[in-house]
Amino acid sequence: MSRKHHLGPLNVLMHIALAVWALLIIVPLVWTFLASVKSEDEIFSDAWSLPATLRWDNFARAWEQAHIGQYMLNSVIVVFFGVLGTMLLGSMAAYVLARYPFRGNRAIYLLFVSGLAFPIYLALTPLFFVVQNMGTIPVIGPYIGLNTHAGLILVYIAYSMPFTVFFLAAFFRTLPTAVAEAALVDGASHTRIFFQIMLPMARPGIVSITIFNVLGQWNQYQKPLVLLQDRDKWVLTQGIADISTAAGYDQDWSALFAALTLAILPMLIVYTIFQRQIQSGLTAGALK
Repeated sequence: MSRKHHLGPLNVLMHIALAVWALLIIVPLVWTFLASVKSEDEIFSDAWSLPATLRWDNFARAWEQAHIGQYMLNSVIVVFFGVLGTMLLGSMAAYVLARYPFRGNRAIYLLFVSGLAFPIYLALTPLFFVVQNMGTIPVIGPYIGLNTHAGLILVYIAYSMPFTVFFLAAFFRTLPTAVAEAALVDGASHTRIFFQIMLPMARPGIVSITIFNVLGQWNQYQKPLVLLQDRDKWVLTQGIADISTAAGYDQDWSALFAALTLAILPMLIVYTIFQRQIQSGLTAGALK
């Protein structure tokens, strides 16, 4: 006889909580997408009504007049090199800390992890002066100081390293050592073992933390606000904030929601494409 499975009280509460959480996420997204193709009169008359006509000119206005296109390009450049540097340095540091015992290993690991407990708001003023002083370095100073994308990229890498090292170190510890030991016996260097053997084996974890870093760096606002005063160097979050505050109550609301949609869609697409890889990366370490 087949047995019926009933959800317990705890499972019911969990499903209710997930449903509420999904609504809290989906409802604002749908409302933003609807508002992005409406006129301002339609936005303020009935927020949930369908637009009479799809006003794609809102996106053109946001892209050209509000310079969202330039800000998005700046964000793509900063996030690309920020995530690339974070993953390269973070994966190497995590691998060494996870696989090579040496004096001070635990202290260095804890130093990395302690960065997770350090609020960015406490570091904004010191960070400003640190990057400003970096600009005084001969030859390379003008390229890594204030109002430079390279300076912002270095800050992104530094602040993304703690979680990256914490996550990947735990993941590297779960990988089998037999393959690496066999390659070492065959004469492979430690660098070759890392890049050609261990890194491909850690692909689920690498993909997961890469997506987390992309999302985190793409949505940054406080760091660019402090380090980039030149409007031409602004990233997307600064451009969107400028649209909402530049003209007080006379701002272009339709263009603002179009700009928000342009900022949300790339990350939504990325997460949708790599959803399975993220889930497998988060669970792989627990299953091994």
